Amino acid sequence: MLGTYTYNKILRKTVIGFGTLFNNIEVRKENADGTTYSKMKVPLAYGPRQKFLARLTEQPDLNQKAAITLPRLSFEMTGISYDATRKLSPITASLKAVDNSSIKKQFTPVPYNVDFEVNIISKTNDDALEIVEQILPVFQPSYNVTLKLVEEMNDFRDVPIVLNSISYTDDYEGSFDSRKLTLFTLQFTAKTYIFGPVGATGPIKKAKVDYHTNVNLDSTRQVAYEVTPKALTDQNQDGSTFLTSAITKTITTFEVDDINPISIGGYIEIGNEVMKVRKKPGGNKIQVYRAQNGTTAAAHASGAIVDLIDSADDALIDFGDDFGFNELTSVFE
Repeated sequence: MLGTYTYNKILRKTVIGFGTLFNNIEVRKENADGTTYSKMKVPLAYGPRQKFLARLTEQPDLNQKAAITLPRLSFEMTGISYDATRKLSPITASLKAVDNSSIKKQFTPVPYNVDFEVNIISKTNDDALEIVEQILPVFQPSYNVTLKLVEEMNDFRDVPIVLNSISYTDDYEGSFDSRKLTLFTLQFTAKTYIFGPVGATGPIKKAKVDYHTNVNLDSTRQVAYEVTPKALTDQNQDGSTFLTSAITKTITTFEVDDINPISIGGYIEIGNEVMKVRKKPGGNKIQVYRAQNGTTAAAHASGAIVDLIDSADDALIDFGDDFGFNELTSVFE
């Protein structure tokens, strides 16, 4: 089992989705009358807080005028843990049709919590508070981000991101003649899912259920119930005959060019309307029930193709079709 290659890039997508939340945070400077004279988009980078603090104190280039621009945001993934509270049945599977003969299959994902830390680094309290107030109202205490976790299954999931805690420090890094820093640290948890490999299987074409009226099989009746998907619309455009004259949406008896392929009790399709054949009054005339299988009665022109809905269509059922079922019930005493 282990060693089967699968990589859905879910953790990578979770990290990117989380970081994207903080892409458009700004700090602004205002005049006394409230007008804005300066606006700056706060830089965002992936990495631990210590990395950026170290850059503030190191000056490898003596001609460098600024060590790092403040304020700024940094974030990093700090941990991953299994979430038993969101566990689902491991044998449940999601199915997605590929074509008439193949279905993609993937079992229920495993719930995991991914922990993140966001750091706000600023040289003034005002800038730090301005950034914090753009973040906190969004999380109450969670915010849902919709991510496409599995490309092959086109699986979109809402991933709740929960704000767990906030810590604040306002002191000097290094000696008292060093620059002053204000730090906010926010702890988050993203509740994501880890998916396994995507497999392939064939569509279910037939289902059979045996049930009993009592657990004692020697003295009770046994019933076998069998269903087979039946096409509700024409799938193969067989076009075996056509109308010899135009019909309105209320006419129930009309003539076709060749009546032989059509059987009493069978279904035909003209345009987008399905009809059930009731009788063959004589000649090439048929009498039908209009607007079957959820379709709508409509007028049809002379020469309109008449398609058959038969067992050949059952084998070609499209996954967009609303399955009908043939039923077979057998009773055993």
